[in-house]
Amino acid sequence: MAKKLKTGVIGLGRIGQIHLSNLVHHMPHAEVIIASDVSPESHAFALNLGVKEVTTDAYDVINHPDVEAVIVCSPTPFHVPYTVAAARQKKHVFCEKPLDVTLEAIHEAEKAVTENGVKLMLGFNRRFDANFNNVRTLVEANKIGDPHILRITSRDPAPPPVEYLKISGGIFLDMSIHDFDMARFIVGSEVTEVFVKGDALIHPEIKEFGDIDTAVIVLTFENGAIGVIDNSRKAVYGYDQRLEIFGSKGMAKAENNTADTLIHFDDNGGHSSLPLHFFLERYETAYRVCLKSFIDCVLNDKPSPVDAHDGLMSTAIGIAAMKSLTEGRSVKISEVLQYAEV
Repeated sequence: MAKKLKTGVIGLGRIGQIHLSNLVHHMPHAEVIIASDVSPESHAFALNLGVKEVTTDAYDVINHPDVEAVIVCSPTPFHVPYTVAAARQKKHVFCEKPLDVTLEAIHEAEKAVTENGVKLMLGFNRRFDANFNNVRTLVEANKIGDPHILRITSRDPAPPPVEYLKISGGIFLDMSIHDFDMARFIVGSEVTEVFVKGDALIHPEIKEFGDIDTAVIVLTFENGAIGVIDNSRKAVYGYDQRLEIFGSKGMAKAENNTADTLIHFDDNGGHSSLPLHFFLERYETAYRVCLKSFIDCVLNDKPSPVDAHDGLMSTAIGIAAMKSLTEGRSVKISEVLQYAEV
């Protein structure tokens, strides 16, 4: 019988339930031993999936003698403490993004997993979307030539509650961080400089705590490419996720996923389905492939496809973006990294 990776899940909120369900229903090479959440009301979800042990204490998962890998789906402030604790127990870690909002804490996590010889993978699931991954494959195969311009559109269908926005870490570390990771992934080069223009056009009150909801971000890459990201927390027509890479040999792009490809024409024009409504539908398969990649890298001793360095660089871009917004100037990534051990 093939070996199964014995896992424990920390956090049974929306993303934790997605990962737990995927582990139980779609991961034949994984077994869930225990799950935790601070709210006992959420335990029924795990029990109904056949998880035999549930707890309110995350450290029951981390210290469980049978657990080989921990899936961290807790709020962001707990990501590094749980990752470090798991690494010290010689447990592999799959952690949701961002790893942290400070570079110092990310470096602490990176040091812990390195010193203890365990794998750490971050849940940047968009890398595992089939369409985006195919674009990256074309870039790697030199089908686009030298990358010149990257365009990413990422707009949510509705903003989260203002109470959430107060603790989210800001648009750049909560929302745009996915796009920063995608930018590095698609172009295959590090970002060296960031310039941002943005405002709170949807909820002006969030400016009171230093956040915005609408942004255009210009990235400069080490290989000379230029990237443009536009973000909005409210697109009334659905979850708008598009990407285009233009280079010396051509162009490739990935459009929105829709429920169907039907287009109906009449005397009022053409009519088609709107983009899928939110990330749960848009990236349903990507979440599954992402987690399966983690299990594969542990069981077959492969390098982590999205490691602590990827987390550190995406966070560094996010910090530089906020600095650019507040100071009204271009910010070099080296300014942000100079105090962190990279």
